[in-house]
This record gives sequence, C-alpha cells and structure tokens, in this order.
Amino acid sequence: MEDVNDVQNISVASDGKQFIVIRLGSEQYGIDIKYVDNIVRQQRITRIPSAQPYFKGVINLRGEIIPVMSLRLKFNLEPDEYTNATRIIIIKLESKSAIGIIVDEVKEVVILDENSVEKPTASDTNDLQMQYLSGVGKHDDGLITLLNIASVVNEKENI
Repeated sequence: MEDVNDVQNISVASDGKQFIVIRLGSEQYGIDIKYVDNIVRQQRITRIPSAQPYFKGVINLRGEIIPVMSLRLKFNLEPDEYTNATRIIIIKLESKSAIGIIVDEVKEVVILDENSVEKPTASDTNDLQMQYLSGVGKHDDGLITLLNIASVVNEKENI
C-alpha cells in the first residue's frame, strides 16, 4: 500500500493547490489532494449485481467495504487494462462515504497556483463533460485536466 505522501516528496506551498496527477490512457488528469484518502494497489473486486456498468464492485480495505468505479468506463473510454501501475484511489468527500476510483497510473503530486489554471468555457466541451472539469492546469510543458471529483463520483445516471 502506498501513502499519498509517498507518491513524491512534496513541500506545502501556501499560494497553490496540490493535485495528484493520474493517467488514463494517454491523458493526464489532476485530482485535488484534499479529497484523496489513500492510494492502494489493484486488488480483488467483488462484483455487485445490477450496478451501473462503470461500477466494478466493492473492495474490503482494512475492514471497510468501499465501492469501486472505473474512470475509464465513466468517461466512455476503452475498458481498464490492469498493469503493475494500476491503482485504486480512495476518495473521501465531506459527509459522504469513501469510494475507490481505478486509474492507470498515479504519476506525481503537483502544486498549481491560480495563474496556471484556466477555467473551461462552455464552448470548450459539451455540458455533460463540463460538469466533470474544474479547469486545465499548465505544468512544465504539459497540460493537466483538473477533475471536479465531487461531480464525477456523485453524478446520477439515467438508466
């Protein structure tokens, strides 16, 4: 098991937000570190009948049963390919129970200040995708799509 602080040795800056950078396919996404409770290696997932297709099932993490969802399937990407780099990030939102999200890889922790984050405009993407984004961060020579993780895990699907 990895601790969030083991991802990269970091120092806290008061003028920026910390994001865990993850990889899904060839894209990089950022998740606000304040919502990350834990990062664990891929483990056996128990299926739940009649769940949404992107819900893979539940895991038992130190006696706590945690539902696990696939971000790839949630974002209509190809199904997950499990490798040694695959991780489950345990997300805890205020007043909600924990949920795990499967990602291809956890890359690093970055600090982005307000000047390096652009808010998406309505013309950038369609409304459904728009609710999942909180902005785009510029880091080194690349771009990181910043996720609004609360809307990703809370969104209700129409069946």
